[in-house]
Amino acid sequence: MNAPLGLLRQPPTVLIGRGVRRSLPAHLPHGASRAVLVTDERMAGAADFIELKTLLEQNGTSVYLIGSVQAELPAADVVEAAKSIECEPDVIVAVGGGSVIDFAKVLAVLLAHGGVPQDYYGEFAVPGPTVPVVALPTTAGTGSEATPVAVVSDTNREMKVGISSPHLIPVAALCDPELTDSAPPSLTAVSGTDALSHCIESFTAVGREPIATLPAERVFIGKSPLVDLYALEGVRAVKRSLRNAVIGDRDAATLRTARDDMAFAALAGGLALGTGGTAAAHALQYPVGALTHTPHGAGIGALLPYVMAFNRPARVPEFAQLALALGAEDTGDAESLSYQAVEAVRALLAQIGIPATLADLGVAPGMHTWIAERASTARRLVENNPRELSVDSLAAITAAAHAGDMSILDDHPY
Repeated sequence: MNAPLGLLRQPPTVLIGRGVRRSLPAHLPHGASRAVLVTDERMAGAADFIELKTLLEQNGTSVYLIGSVQAELPAADVVEAAKSIECEPDVIVAVGGGSVIDFAKVLAVLLAHGGVPQDYYGEFAVPGPTVPVVALPTTAGTGSEATPVAVVSDTNREMKVGISSPHLIPVAALCDPELTDSAPPSLTAVSGTDALSHCIESFTAVGREPIATLPAERVFIGKSPLVDLYALEGVRAVKRSLRNAVIGDRDAATLRTARDDMAFAALAGGLALGTGGTAAAHALQYPVGALTHTPHGAGIGALLPYVMAFNRPARVPEFAQLALALGAEDTGDAESLSYQAVEAVRALLAQIGIPATLADLGVAPGMHTWIAERASTARRLVENNPRELSVDSLAAITAAAHAGDMSILDDHPY
């Protein structure tokens, strides 16, 4: 067997720690004098955001503000923003959650290359470098500050669609946990669930033949030793701190430590998925999100235990390692531990208030095949799953997640 292939795609600069946001001017591209500053309505009036805008202006950088990015990122909004910008910006600074950072990435593509987001769907469709993006995440979840991916909601396709290209990677990721301190518990829960899913899905992704040309053929190359390092450390951080970040005793020191840990977990998840990639849970969430208009992390959480149960037979050793990272006692029995990983994730998500089923999320009965058919079109995700996915198997996972009954998956033995 050939030696494993390792690959990292990540920002040239990654900085994490309390207060690092104030170093923003030092991380702008050399000579940058015109910036587009992007955020959402929640952050636009916040003192931290106003401070960042002031820092840019004091640095001699003129600022064009976009302060109303919507959650779940409608593709048409980016097109309208690109039309409204009359200057030629030297940099786009994104201060927000995943939708804000993805907005900045897609805007950077349109400003550099024209067209509409649909022109760049899939992998490697961005023809060259874009306007540089500096990302400052305000939620601990998507890891978009470190990934080569942006996701938009496309009304014509009734689901989210991804743009994947190394040209989307921000030039700097400034991860300041202080920017997440004001996030409410519900947002912290769904964001942290997303971070956990990135770590789990990339750690258990498909293993491909390690040929040197693979990174030129796929943005997501699947499981690798470098991916594993980030993914497992991210899972350990989630185990330590997600519950405290959401529903801890609210003691200031405890909460601060939890927020710091979750900022790291989100970054680690982004670094893992940026090369390893996500899989079935994300493919299924795209149509589920379009149906229910619920947060991405809530849909991921309702699906993740059932996706894990489906994939477990193909990744017993990896699931055993996940169980240990999630706090299980090492019995030396990988098979038993692999089951514990699924139950540990289900229990943790229940503790932080993530919907237990797709029915709880608002999915109507009888939608299993509709969801499965649309999920199957997300080829970069479906092909990244460790077990082969057909429309029938995707429908079975959906049915199990809707009913809260893993026995439904018994009809799809490994």
